[in-house]
Amino acid sequence: MASTYTGLGTELMVTGEAAGTWGTKTNTNLKILEQIAGGYVAIDINGGAQTTNLAVSDGAATDANQVGHRIIEFTGAITGNQIVTIPLDVQTFYIIKNTTSDGTNGYTVQLKYITGSGSSVTFAGGDRGTKLLYATANDGTNPDLVDATASLSLTSPSVITGINDVIGNELFKVTATASAINEFTVANAASGNGPILSTTGGGTNIDLNLNPKGSGVLKSGTAAVKIAGTETMWIPANALYLPTTNPADAASVETTALRPELKVLDFDASTAQYAQFAIAMPKSWNLGTVTYQVFWSPSTTNTGNCIFGLQGVSCTEGDTADVVFGTAQEVTDAGIGTVEDVQMTAASSAMTIAGSPADDDQTFFQLYRDAADGSDTFTGEARVLGIKLFYTTDAANDA
Repeated sequence: MASTYTGLGTELMVTGEAAGTWGTKTNTNLKILEQIAGGYVAIDINGGAQTTNLAVSDGAATDANQVGHRIIEFTGAITGNQIVTIPLDVQTFYIIKNTTSDGTNGYTVQLKYITGSGSSVTFAGGDRGTKLLYATANDGTNPDLVDATASLSLTSPSVITGINDVIGNELFKVTATASAINEFTVANAASGNGPILSTTGGGTNIDLNLNPKGSGVLKSGTAAVKIAGTETMWIPANALYLPTTNPADAASVETTALRPELKVLDFDASTAQYAQFAIAMPKSWNLGTVTYQVFWSPSTTNTGNCIFGLQGVSCTEGDTADVVFGTAQEVTDAGIGTVEDVQMTAASSAMTIAGSPADDDQTFFQLYRDAADGSDTFTGEARVLGIKLFYTTDAANDA
């Protein structure tokens, strides 16, 4: 009776056969078993859409016995979807590495049995990864190939530098911090609830930092997420009140009937005049310096320079309001040359508010025109429309 062969090419000799050659055949079988246990073979599948049948070379311990290797690497430039098949009676597991090249990252590499409708394993377009799979030979007609990679779980794996996606592009980058005790924890959720990304660890009151790159902003969907940083507050002219001493002049300037009417405070060209406003600053304010812009309109076509100044002081509960304003910051703006045009100064330099500001303080501000400064050369009334105040927050809300 003649020898038979397994699905992976091992020769099964019968008693009384191959007299004098058992040693050679047995050594060949051992080499085949060695290939099955840990052998490597590279298989070039370059070209357009096609099917490549992995060969079985019965009784041969060579690369020609392709299915009889544990590790198989697919190579070559592919220009279409590829199908790679194994014989119906193969029962083993493989480590398959896909290093084919594909200019569009759009072509798949599928592994399946040579016939039948059993399950198959596919490298998605551009997937240059490695898969662990097993061939079941569980049906004479429709056996299954199973991807074991997806079911593998790792407990506390160490990621050295990052994780790439299926086509090899960077997905996550990881950096190491000496003696780190805080980390992210990710939790999924049942129906109707959102998954949770948390900061956890040995510290207390730990921030969750999400830092956009450069001028990028933090978004939810397409909308920017409001975060602590620079905020603005608009104080219109009619919200400013006039002090008893040297007040500016409240005025209403009609442009054309039923068009915008300018509610303004007129600041004289020759006499220092003042206006004030008071704010209970938001608790999210970081209690630091502020800046401002003056929105104004010229009463004449003169293009000389107009100098505005702003100063502030905070009063906490129990403090007297009979206090001196802090050091002013001034800003200069040239007349635009057209009456009733709207113009605005540049943002001022940082202004320190006097009185050691604290949460819930009442903060008083005083605006003036420095008409006595020889550099103020604008000859008309400076008609202030309002103040835009810039401050910095360091909390998510005012609670």
